Amino acid sequence: MDTALTRLVGVRHPVVQTGMGWVAGPRLVSATANAGALGILASATMTLDQLRDAIREVRSRTDAPFGVNLRADAADAGERVSIMLAEGVRVASFALAPSPELIARLKAADVVVIPSVGARRHAEKVAAWGADAVIVQGGEGGGHTGDVATTVLLPQVVDAVGIPVVAAGGFFDGRGLVAALAYGAAGVAMGTRFLLTSDSTVPDAVKRRYLAAGVRDVTVTRAVDGLPHRMLRTELVTSVEGSGRARTLLRAVRHAAGFRRLSGLSWREMLHDGLALKHGRELTWSQVLLAANTPMLLRSAMVDGRTDLGVMASGQVAGVIDDLPSCAELVERIMKEAEEVLEDLRASR
Repeated sequence: MDTALTRLVGVRHPVVQTGMGWVAGPRLVSATANAGALGILASATMTLDQLRDAIREVRSRTDAPFGVNLRADAADAGERVSIMLAEGVRVASFALAPSPELIARLKAADVVVIPSVGARRHAEKVAAWGADAVIVQGGEGGGHTGDVATTVLLPQVVDAVGIPVVAAGGFFDGRGLVAALAYGAAGVAMGTRFLLTSDSTVPDAVKRRYLAAGVRDVTVTRAVDGLPHRMLRTELVTSVEGSGRARTLLRAVRHAAGFRRLSGLSWREMLHDGLALKHGRELTWSQVLLAANTPMLLRSAMVDGRTDLGVMASGQVAGVIDDLPSCAELVERIMKEAEEVLEDLRASR
């Protein structure tokens, strides 16, 4: 299926696997790429050496295009870009809007820049700065999210910018892909759907928890890090929501210390990242610490399999997913469904 997205990044199908921390590693990204979609490697939870090794591992597994996701506000964002450029990565995605200088640096090296946005004004801003495309996530999406539904946000952004728009939030099948194309999108991006594949390294116990969830088991809470965060309702979420300030601060310090050891970041760097999220928001210091080390909470579930202690970011689509196909099976199924829907629409005209 030929769209502005497939032409821009050189993939066969207009489907993107998003850069989920602790989830989107070399195995999932390469499996996605080999299936003809765009796999995005999540770098925020990796050290610089781990990022370099991960890029090389993906390269050893596939000849297809893939990308790397970065936190534009991270203290070492420039160093991560240097690694990407040295290793020949051709697509850079961002969870937050990158600066004009960072976009210019990437574009000077012929790297495709695709920020993720949650509002029309953000899409307009990065488009004016030179971004090649945007991923637009509606409120249905997992992780940090907004409160505007994809069906409202997507057409707003499509009408506002002249670059390819990729729709995210609520997509999991071929019907959704056709709907996004009808709105004017150039493709869809999916996180939870790719997390729930046989190629995902997420522990089986965690996958079972996702598969057992209904639509109402996916919630949005500010209790974890002070920002709206869509996730499965777990024991941890309930506990944090009911905790007092002292207990929350103690938990934040403990998790922050753990993530600092794993990431190799200094306390100064971690506080820099947490304060970047605090900018313009009313966050307590315990929330700043939690915002800086939310990856540690995700790791507890996505790596260690602790469904009782970890955060399980999730789109609402978790409530309608009931299987674990391979990436190849998933992408083939989505494209087949999309073609069938398009044929039915043509036949009904």
